[in-house]
Amino acid sequence: MITSVFSKSRPINYILVTSLMIVCYIIYQFNTNYNTISNYEIAKKVVFLLLIVGSLFITNFITKKNGLSKDNSYTFFLFCVFFILFPATLSNENLIIANGLILLALRRLISMQTMKTPKEKIFDASIWIFAASLFHFWSILFILLVFISIIFHVSRDYRNWIIPFIALFTVVILGVLFSLIFNQSLIEGYIKSVVIDLDVNYIKTIFQSFALGFYIVIALIAFITMLFILTHKSLNLQASYKKIIFAFIIGLIIFFISPNKDNSYLVYTFVPVAIMLTNYLETIERYWIKETILGVILFASLLNFTLRLL
Repeated sequence: MITSVFSKSRPINYILVTSLMIVCYIIYQFNTNYNTISNYEIAKKVVFLLLIVGSLFITNFITKKNGLSKDNSYTFFLFCVFFILFPATLSNENLIIANGLILLALRRLISMQTMKTPKEKIFDASIWIFAASLFHFWSILFILLVFISIIFHVSRDYRNWIIPFIALFTVVILGVLFSLIFNQSLIEGYIKSVVIDLDVNYIKTIFQSFALGFYIVIALIAFITMLFILTHKSLNLQASYKKIIFAFIIGLIIFFISPNKDNSYLVYTFVPVAIMLTNYLETIERYWIKETILGVILFASLLNFTLRLL
């Protein structure tokens, strides 16, 4: 049933997935913040819900606009389900903002395959990445993806290598001015966030352990199969898929080195894993296998989400 619904890209699919995200978000926020809810809190939660839903549609735009999947809604569906699998992500406001900005950067970098206005795309992507680092410092590592994109497409023009540094200077100037005008402690807080913490002994509950283990299995399947599928993709799309693979690797590195980490710091890998797993599902001809994979992922995510609320 899941396969038949999401095997095509239809408006009802987006309505179903968006509704699922909204319902889970509201339930989680109401359950974890019941005693502190105020009008201000409600307004803030609505804003962040819109950011999450916006991230869903940016992901769909990246996938469809650049031909990273066939005419289906698997990526849209999987990205939503990963949020449900790690419900703590729904309340990590800095990560929600940072991930949204990284997705905007990824949209510009993937579209470089058209070779239209590459300098503007490099600058825009760099701006989004450096802006994301203001909310979670280590998201700055995605700037490596900018230089990887330059290597893939426009490495011969030396000016393209300078553009990210111009973007960095722009964000630094704007960030310092904002801090000096509104809150001078922001600069100090930003500097203190430059910490590497390789400790992964943060798991305190069986739910965190289950979700992490389950996601690792999914990610490994998606990553390994993508490596095999890559050579069968058209030449003009291979660079885009390689960027997705590198984005996944960078997301993992960010997870491992971030201080005070929890499972929600895997958020940067959600889109790459969703895209890679979608491509794997598209190679499966037997209906029941695809149905089983999607069904297990959905069931496990909803079960983990529900049990965490009890």
